[in-house]
Amino acid sequence: MVSLADKIVLAYSGGLDTSVSIKWLQDKFMADVITVTVDVGQREDFGEIGKRAKEIGAIKHYLIDAKEEFVMNYVSPSIKANALYEGKYPLVSALSRPLIASKLVEVAKKEEALAVAHGCTGKGNDQVRFEVTIKSLSPKMKVIAPVREWGLSRDQEIDYAKEQGIKIEPKKSIFSIDQNLWGRSIESGPLEDPEIEPPLEAFEWVKPLEKAPEKAVYVNIGFEGGVPVSVDNEKKGAIEIISYLNKVAGKHGVGIIDHMEDRLVGIKSREVYECPAALCLIEAHKDLEKLVLNRHELFFKDIVDANWTWLAYSGLWLDPLRKDLEAFINSTQERVEGSVKIKLYKGNYRVVGRSSPYSLYDPNLATYSILSEFDQASAQGFIELWGLPTRVAHSMLSKLKKGRE
Repeated sequence: MVSLADKIVLAYSGGLDTSVSIKWLQDKFMADVITVTVDVGQREDFGEIGKRAKEIGAIKHYLIDAKEEFVMNYVSPSIKANALYEGKYPLVSALSRPLIASKLVEVAKKEEALAVAHGCTGKGNDQVRFEVTIKSLSPKMKVIAPVREWGLSRDQEIDYAKEQGIKIEPKKSIFSIDQNLWGRSIESGPLEDPEIEPPLEAFEWVKPLEKAPEKAVYVNIGFEGGVPVSVDNEKKGAIEIISYLNKVAGKHGVGIIDHMEDRLVGIKSREVYECPAALCLIEAHKDLEKLVLNRHELFFKDIVDANWTWLAYSGLWLDPLRKDLEAFINSTQERVEGSVKIKLYKGNYRVVGRSSPYSLYDPNLATYSILSEFDQASAQGFIELWGLPTRVAHSMLSKLKKGRE
């Protein structure tokens, strides 16, 4: 148990859950609370968040700018791994959680705190991501989940806030929002009914198709070592590229994901996301890989990518297997260099051109012209040997079937 005068470090978003958690932790454990907000590009008023934490009772507040670290160490590897959980979700929140958890541990060690706390419920994936990472980095660190342990509804939390004199900020939306540079997650409200189309007010980054430009636009994305380094032939940093594509692709109605997701805890959940840059970059990267990697590499990389994505989604970021898989992934990325042209129009994003100094495409072999270097006469022998196992098996099974009739 946490005892008198101990310090607890709380991951603080400024919302209702984490705000009432400050008072709850103080009351239950008679401990000093230190709040931590990690900036991963969520576009919040961080000054107001810090002020609010101290007004409620936090003895100290940390604001940590981790945008560069987030993109370099979490988003970039996910691009290399073509990470789309269940073929849809670009791991928006999943990628940020181990980073935030690591910052909580850093602050806790610096402040000599005996516990860290987070605002996750018992139904979601984030509780797993936070706690597995925290316990891996600091096995003796106590982890507290006030919302999960308390078990209060939102109305009960509001009543508690009023009792404690906590100023309740008017809810900006009927939806529960989590966002960072890589995307925007939208939950709750009418979205809990999987039959209902998401209302337009759910979206901020992606224009409705009816309001998207009538003229298509093309973007050229340059890659080196499997990561984006330029857009429209202009060198830019990764954060700039992601921000630019979120704006441009979103303007053209690209980036909405609406799917039934299997959460780690076993719940099937309707999830809605806005991820314009993520979808474009992963599509472009995967297409470039098809140009420069051979059939065997691509086949095996699909398996590796799926396992990397599963580890990241499931809160196992620090599992040794992730680094083992990345050793293979990074080896393949040495040749993933070149440019990919994407056409954006009315919600559609499509690769329409690609080039690379490491291209395996040989027009002299692929052309249907009579001048092709491919010796078509060799195809007959290839077909004979390629189909041999199938012909032998089919012949045997046909005889067996006739014998039984």
